[in-house]
Amino acid sequence: MKISARNVLKSKIIEVTKGATTAPVKIDVGGTVVTSSITNAALDDLKLAVGKDASAAVKASDVMIGVD
Repeated sequence: MKISARNVLKSKIIEVTKGATTAPVKIDVGGTVVTSSITNAALDDLKLAVGKDASAAVKASDVMIGVD
């Protein structure tokens, strides 16, 4: 599969919590935890489970940085 996103983070799934309609999925990206909320249908279709390798594709038109 080819996608336009260039920020692809290889990771390992560390937590999956299936809710009523969506599932927060936590992944470990080199010691940093990233959480994505996906639909239950996507969770089932991708057969995501704790311990499985996964890639997160990040696509954003803007990234804002702030300081105090």
